Amino acid sequence: MPEIKNYMEDCVLDLIDPVLDDLGMCKCEKCRYDVLAIVLNNVRPKYVVTRKGGMYTKLAALQSQFNVDILTEIAKAAEVVRDNPRHEESD
Repeated sequence: MPEIKNYMEDCVLDLIDPVLDDLGMCKCEKCRYDVLAIVLNNVRPKYVVTRKGGMYTKLAALQSQFNVDILTEIAKAAEVVRDNPRHEESD
């Protein structure tokens, strides 16, 4: 059965750790997911149809401008999370 997936989630997750490393940012699960949520709310979604993990539509994720836009949003979101960490809150 085909599923719809926001491909941007995979793109951001592929790029997030090196940016957080470069910024000396906390990489605990809560901080990473806070950054991820902020970025996904600020970038345009790219929905694709998948079946059993394989993509029917391949996006131009390797294009320079595409990656630059995502990296810029990750850096901005990381700054917000760094300045307002929630990782010490209890759930």
